[in-house]
Amino acid sequence: MSEKNAGTLPPQPAEDPTAERRKEDHIELAFRSQVEALGLDPRFDYEPLLAAHPAPGSLTPVSFGQKQLRAPLWVSSMTGGTEKAFVINHNLARACAEFGLGMGLGSCRPLLYGHERLRDFDVRPITGDDVPLYANLGVAQIQDLLDAGRAGEIQQLVEALRVDGLIVHVNPLQEALQPEGDRFRVSPLATIEALLAALPELAVIVKEVGQGMGPASLRALLRLPLLAIDTAAGGGTNFSKLELFRSDDLDREAFGPLTRVGHTAAEMVQTVNALLAESSTGARPQVQCKSLIVSGGVANFLDGYYLTKQSTLLAIYGQASAFLRYAREDYPTLRRYVASQVRGLELAEAYLRPRF
Repeated sequence: MSEKNAGTLPPQPAEDPTAERRKEDHIELAFRSQVEALGLDPRFDYEPLLAAHPAPGSLTPVSFGQKQLRAPLWVSSMTGGTEKAFVINHNLARACAEFGLGMGLGSCRPLLYGHERLRDFDVRPITGDDVPLYANLGVAQIQDLLDAGRAGEIQQLVEALRVDGLIVHVNPLQEALQPEGDRFRVSPLATIEALLAALPELAVIVKEVGQGMGPASLRALLRLPLLAIDTAAGGGTNFSKLELFRSDDLDREAFGPLTRVGHTAAEMVQTVNALLAESSTGARPQVQCKSLIVSGGVANFLDGYYLTKQSTLLAIYGQASAFLRYAREDYPTLRRYVASQVRGLELAEAYLRPRF
């Protein structure tokens, strides 16, 4: 090309002040950033051409009960009744208010015996009225209250905490392996049905405590007028295993196999989908349960995004241990974690398409 016809560079913009440092970083980090083909996440198609960078706060709100979540993320029930619970619950409540998440309180059983620990659970002033907030009792406590004709105390608890409803945790293996464990006199299903009959206006969520539920249990729950089923599947905190750590070596060896039974969150989502397909044929009673909380082994936003998109039933996802890890520290640390998860969901919505 002659000098006369040679092209010219475009006008030079102002100097990029980060260019040299950024390029040096790229050189130094390139070898550490290799990803083997076998390490690619097979659950998604990555579509980089189809969206601009999503604006913060761009997730579509999700209806849950009478309220909405700004992100499909649920703070799963964790702790109550200890000194540490006050800091943990109040940090979590603050995060739920800021990011528009839902929250399940830890077991409120201590409040059935006195009000000394009320401050641990009284987080509605922090969450504000827009956040879905649910109390939590074990099915054994529900059974005792119903048998004693004290169902009104459940309603009083709900009103005292200004929550939107009640989570009932079902934990027969945990109770059996716990030295101080309660004993069920009737099936948990019978107790849940009695609760719904006694308090028909109460929004109820049913969850396991770390081992999930099989098809027969899920089928029975889907037929009930529940707000949600929380999978609380294997892969997260297993409370049966936790109780064995409180026992001696003989019990740990003898009963250890029971802690390895259960169902994963992915398995339970597929089971619920199959049961919904069953019900649509008219061969089974129609499903009354309104939604699913996918929890148990959900390690990050990609797990949650994939599993909720897989669900036929309206679904959000829950985490416990990840939140707990950061909620024990200062709020800015927890806030940074939650912000990263919400931003991850926004990027996933923009650029990832789940493969089913």
